[in-house]
Amino acid sequence: MTRRTTLALPAALALVALLAGCAVAAPESTSEPTAPIGPRVPLSELVVSDDPRSLTGPSTALIADAAIEPITTDPAQSLPATVVSRDLDGDREITVTDTSRILPLDIAGSIAATVFALGFGDSVIGRDISTTFPEAEGLPIVTSSGHAINSEAVLALRPSIVITDGTVGPTDVVLQLRDAGVTVVYVDAEPGLAAPAELARQVSAALGAPEAGELLAERLDGEIDDVVTAIEGIRPEDPADRVRILFLYLRGASGIYYLFGEESGADELITALGGIDVAGEIGWQGLRPMTDEALIAANPDLILVMTAGLESVGGVDGLLAEKPAVALTRAGEARRFVDMADGEVLSFGPRTPAVLDALARAIYAP
Repeated sequence: MTRRTTLALPAALALVALLAGCAVAAPESTSEPTAPIGPRVPLSELVVSDDPRSLTGPSTALIADAAIEPITTDPAQSLPATVVSRDLDGDREITVTDTSRILPLDIAGSIAATVFALGFGDSVIGRDISTTFPEAEGLPIVTSSGHAINSEAVLALRPSIVITDGTVGPTDVVLQLRDAGVTVVYVDAEPGLAAPAELARQVSAALGAPEAGELLAERLDGEIDDVVTAIEGIRPEDPADRVRILFLYLRGASGIYYLFGEESGADELITALGGIDVAGEIGWQGLRPMTDEALIAANPDLILVMTAGLESVGGVDGLLAEKPAVALTRAGEARRFVDMADGEVLSFGPRTPAVLDALARAIYAP
């Protein structure tokens, strides 16, 4: 998979699939975009609970507008462009000469969203199953069995460049594409709120448009800062009153229940949402299979899950029945679960500001 020791959420999910011996890291339902909802009041005007820890019942976080707004419609471009590809075999210098047919592939759809946000959407010829924003809806899907690349489908599209991050595979298929003469560029953004800007810079460099990348990076950093500041205005001021949150990854059909802890990316997401990362409190590093002892020790007020993951265990009722330890936590007793579409909650790309906004509303509004 990736060469990182510290795993971002998308790479972590790919590793979970490998460890479980199954081909599917996320459900097929991520191929359908989330329907947009109506206009919303700003977070600063949102009516929130005086005690968000006391809220009960499940909530679904929905992005108000899933569309990707390009930073420019005509990005300045200079080719050939030589970049360092964080490749399977180590760092390699890759020279990109043609970006007329772009195929961005990763487990969360973040690279495709970045390509569109840079203004190169018209050159994208296909998508992975997690690329669900409206502008990409009509593109052919080239991943099957969840996030496995279909090499025949890719080659039939005649891509001039594939941009990926190692979270989709298998590796042999990616090497096959390279051997067939396709330019393959690997990007590698560390997990967290700095990832969207870094991804913008790396992808734009591969496309020979660093100026557009810098503009997009600045816009994303500013938008994320604005949302985080707004969340600080609605979260409880006293840390003791803040919502204790745990990120739980579920795949019922495969019997997979993983807790995401420090340095997984989930910790930074929870902190940005004004919550307390309880996995970090108990010293949970990275991602590991859930244990009853760890879950009870963490005792979260709220459990954050992916929508299709929750569906895979039969919803809240199914999860509580299947895992009695969950029912013993404050979140289980209050049935306090917040779910969000798989390809959105994990994106760490141009949709990150909207993801934070939607999650905050689900966490704090009664």
